[in-house]
Order: sequence, then structure tokens, then C-alpha cells
Amino acid sequence: MDPGAIVHTDNDRHQFKVHRSAYVDPEIFAAEKERIFNSSWLYVGHLSEIDQPGDFVTRRVAGRDLVLSRDSTGVMRCFLNACPHRGAKIVREKTGNARSFTCIYHAWQFNNAGKLIGLNGPETYAPDFKADPLHQLQPVPLLDEYRGLVFVNFDAGAQTLREYLAGATEFLDLIMDQSQERMVLIGGVQEYAMRANWKLLAENAVDVFHLQPLHPTYFDMIGALSGSQPSFRGLKGEAHYLGNGHTVVEMDTPAGRPIAKWMPGWGEESKASIERVYADLVRRFGEERAFRIANRNRNLVLFPNLVINDHISLTIRCTEPVAPDAMDVTVWGLAPEEEASNTVAVKRRLTSFIEFLGPGGFATPDDIEALELCQKGFANMREAPWNDVSKGMVSDTASWMDEGQMRYFWLEWQNRLLSNSKVAA
Repeated sequence: MDPGAIVHTDNDRHQFKVHRSAYVDPEIFAAEKERIFNSSWLYVGHLSEIDQPGDFVTRRVAGRDLVLSRDSTGVMRCFLNACPHRGAKIVREKTGNARSFTCIYHAWQFNNAGKLIGLNGPETYAPDFKADPLHQLQPVPLLDEYRGLVFVNFDAGAQTLREYLAGATEFLDLIMDQSQERMVLIGGVQEYAMRANWKLLAENAVDVFHLQPLHPTYFDMIGALSGSQPSFRGLKGEAHYLGNGHTVVEMDTPAGRPIAKWMPGWGEESKASIERVYADLVRRFGEERAFRIANRNRNLVLFPNLVINDHISLTIRCTEPVAPDAMDVTVWGLAPEEEASNTVAVKRRLTSFIEFLGPGGFATPDDIEALELCQKGFANMREAPWNDVSKGMVSDTASWMDEGQMRYFWLEWQNRLLSNSKVAA
């Protein structure tokens, strides 16, 4: 289907429709990989994963196997995990520390900066063979980081990461300013798969309206822990459109937040330490910004496939599209470095993370079921071809409980597919 016909806007009738072929058509999926994922800044890892010289992690990003590392001189590197000899995947471990990498197939050896340093039978090669740029591990075209979040871009001519993030930096700063020092990953990695199109999870992340209908068991538990049943009624919130398809929902929290908003379920013994954290936020930033950091929830989507949930837990969630009807999801917990050695604080964060967004938690299985049911329902596309994303169009103001943030995502998606060019900041 023509991408220009997928998103239909009728402002006179206050209607916004998305054709369901966007979730099932292999040609559209191929176009997304070429026109969106090949030219967007994509999350690959966190600086805290490669603290020491020689540290590395392996990741799959936009269908490519990558190695993110810190070489022996301390320089951050990211290269394609493929031997230039016959293409074999070189680094098979998910994480580790190494001075060099050796291909299992023919024993070509590379240092941790990606330079070819050893050959099996070197006398059979030309004297300058090892110096040829084509014989090194190939670096990604662009690599950069913002506040500890590391991104790659496969388009060497793309705009800078800072330009691409645009207005999202305001909200990334609110998250990263939770720490006096820096934020670090905690608790390892959570991984799961979903038989649903990748865009459904991006929509879900900023769809506040689904929370209470889909997750009643979780809210019952939070009510028991906090001493009162959480309600979104009367809470203040906003939806913000941040440029380049990035969007965020920010709202007052109906429950506790591990950074500096205590709730009874965390125990009286934790109250004083959490209050000290809040006092320090006030000292560092003033009352207004401290209150915003500690007492407001944020669900941030960085276009196209990164979600940062900053509420009762703080998580980074990255989607890897696998097929039109399949995605892999990887989730990490994030915390201030000064908390990392505090077992009580880490347990509080990880418990909140696993209980809600973990693969076996109260929310994620619900979301998986709902999104997979959507994907199954798209089989009826011939007779029922449209998704409706119209909620809130009758209003002149952007409400956090409406669907404007999803409409913004879709308009960016359409622009990228139609323009086949880099996005302006």
C-alpha cells in the first residue's frame, strides 16, 4: 500500500485513522528499515556497561550485530560484529572484558579498537595486508552519547545526535539529574519477544488511557502498598511533542517514586533516607525543579523505538523489529550511581521494575496479550481496515489522556517514509 494513504486525517470531522496494512505489510516493513532505521539515531547501550578499558557488550540494532566497547586507551568504539574475512560473527559473548577478539573460523585476530593484529599463516599474505582499511572490524558510521545513553546511526550524513534529540533533552536531563554523579544500569537485562508489530509498543508507551482498564490487578496492589487506591482523576498531566517524532507524557504520580517520593509499602525505615534524597534535590536545583524530578512521572518515546519509563520504576526499554508481526524487547533498570551500593534502595527499585515492567510482572503480560490480540485482529483488515486514533481531536489543547502523542508519532512515521530523507530538527 502507498505510505501516503496509510495515515488519514480529517480535521473537519475530528478523525485520525491509520490503515492496518502499516502493521502487517512486508513491503512497508522493508521501507521502515530502509527509510527510518537506516537513518535514525538508535540506542545501543549505556556508558556504565563499558566503564573500564576492554569492557564490551554485544547488541542487535536494526538487524545488525554490533559490539559496543571501550578500547585499551579508553576510547568508546562500536563496530559491526562480522569478520572482514568470511563474515563470521566474531564476538559471541553478550558481555565481557577483552584485549582482543579472535574469529573462531580462521583465527583472524583484532585488538579491542577493531584493528587487525594477527593472521593464520601471515607469510601467505601481502606485507601491507593487515593495514588495509577493508581488513579491519568496520565501525558504525556515527557513534555518540547523551547523558550516558549511547546511540548509533548508520547514515554517515545524518544530523548530530543533539540535533536529533531536539526537545527530548529537557526530559532526559530531568531523568539523569536524579543522580548527584551519574546514572547506571542495575539488575542485569530483561528480554522477551512479542508477536506484534513494533509500532504497537511505541503507541502503548504513551497511551495513558489504557492503564486502569488493562492493569487493574497492579493498581489494586499499589493501593494496598500506598494506603489508598491510585486514581488518575484530578491529577495534572501534559503531553509534549518534542521534535523529530519524540513525545512524552508527564503527569503527577498517583503512587511512590523511588527517587524521592515515599509510599507506605516501602516501610517506615526507608522514609528518612528518601526524604534526604529530596532535600538534596532541593539544594541542587531549587524547590520547583526538585518537585518535578521527584513527584512527576514521565513516559518518553524517542523515535523510533526507545522508551524510557520514569515512574514507580525507572527503565530503558528498546524494541528490535524482527518481522511485520514480531519484535524483540530488551529492558534495563536505571538508578543513581550513589544508590548502586545500597542494597535496600536497589531492591526497592528492582522490585518496582520487575513487578510492573518485568516479563512476568503485573503490566507487561497484560500489554503483550493486548498487543498480540491487536495483531491477530489485523487479519480482518480486508473488511475492517482502519485503526482509530482520534481521541482528543475535538480539543484545542494537548491532553495527556488523549491520543495526540500517538498521532504525532504517526505523522513523523509517514513523513519519514514519504520523504526518504533526513529529518529536520
